[in-house]
Amino acid sequence: MEKNPGYTTIDEYIQTFPTETQKRLRAIRKLISKLAPGATEKISYQMPTFYLNGNLIHFAAFAHHIGLYPTPSGVEEFKRELSKYKQGKGSVQFPLDEPLPLDLIGRIVKFRVEKNTRKAKE
Repeated sequence: MEKNPGYTTIDEYIQTFPTETQKRLRAIRKLISKLAPGATEKISYQMPTFYLNGNLIHFAAFAHHIGLYPTPSGVEEFKRELSKYKQGKGSVQFPLDEPLPLDLIGRIVKFRVEKNTRKAKE
């Protein structure tokens, strides 16, 4: 799926995907917005990004999965629960043909908010 890197908002980004993928992206965005109310939205690395005392979390859609990028610490902290998903050093892939684990994503977001807030105070 070729994407136009010219989008400047998360809304523009989400609109480039099929309807079902858009629903998943919106669910993740809504969850992050709720759990990190002080975070700002932006496009970074051509992905939707939430920023709170630094990059909080990125997410992106691909042909067969949604990628979540909670940094290496976010993946490491939840490695047991994430073990059923394909992972990279700071990323995890949630297949489009499986239910989105919003509860787990929410706990990862809360962890990242706490970590970034603590880092900013130090």
